[in-house]
Amino acid sequence: MMRALALLLAACLAGPVAADIRPMPRPTPDIVIMSSRGTTELPDSTTPDASVRPVVRRTEADRQALRVAAALRAPEPVIDALGFVRLSDRPLSRPADLITVAAGRPRPDRGGGGGLCGRSSIQGASIPTVTGAGACGIPDPVRITRVSGVDLIQPARMDCGTAQALDDWVRTGLLPTVGNTGGGAVALRVAAGYACRGRNNQSGAKLSEHAKGRAIDISAIQLANGSRITVLTDWGQGRNGQILRALWQAACGPFGTVLGPESDRYHRDHFHFDTARYRSGSYCR
Repeated sequence: MMRALALLLAACLAGPVAADIRPMPRPTPDIVIMSSRGTTELPDSTTPDASVRPVVRRTEADRQALRVAAALRAPEPVIDALGFVRLSDRPLSRPADLITVAAGRPRPDRGGGGGLCGRSSIQGASIPTVTGAGACGIPDPVRITRVSGVDLIQPARMDCGTAQALDDWVRTGLLPTVGNTGGGAVALRVAAGYACRGRNNQSGAKLSEHAKGRAIDISAIQLANGSRITVLTDWGQGRNGQILRALWQAACGPFGTVLGPESDRYHRDHFHFDTARYRSGSYCR
């Protein structure tokens, strides 16, 4: 046995050197990319086109809608003081030009103080004292054009307490309730602001809060896609009716009096909000 192995080893040593049987490295393949023009080879010193995506990129409005939906499901509040989804734990560190909301509207200044009625989220102007017959008038009136990024289609005169209550309702009620329906709420149709008259426009009736600049009537919500949610036609009707009822409920707190279509025949086409205060709390009907 040992002799056979020795003879075999000698034969191997005496023969030609065995060829290198290690595998050759694979050739470098041509680089192929997907572009908007199809599959092409990558030329030298050329930047590849953006790859084809199977779906359209989300718009900022879509991303904001997803953030709002996630915020409403969150166990802890993540809606900031102006009614928008909090983008980080340190929102003031973000550049203002990077902050947008659905429908492409600029986000209001986050500053809590300053501005009209002490809030940067309330926009409009101070105006001269409003006077009227008898007890009508507003000692320190303002003319409001926008609150928390939502326009008033008809600017309204009121006192600062009412402007602040309206801002609170828009921020905590209107914006999160409407969400991204129709692209989001962008404006309010005002049925009445200041007016020197009795309640429900009735002769001889007790003076209305409208006559003191403490009330505002809202008849419709304008959406970003051009459609409207109106109290007259949508109350009690489907999804829009559910939104209106939630908005009516959300006003009961910021305002002292909240009246809607189910209160009486005078309010079938609008919400009446005023800042009258009662010992028993808000009156909502």
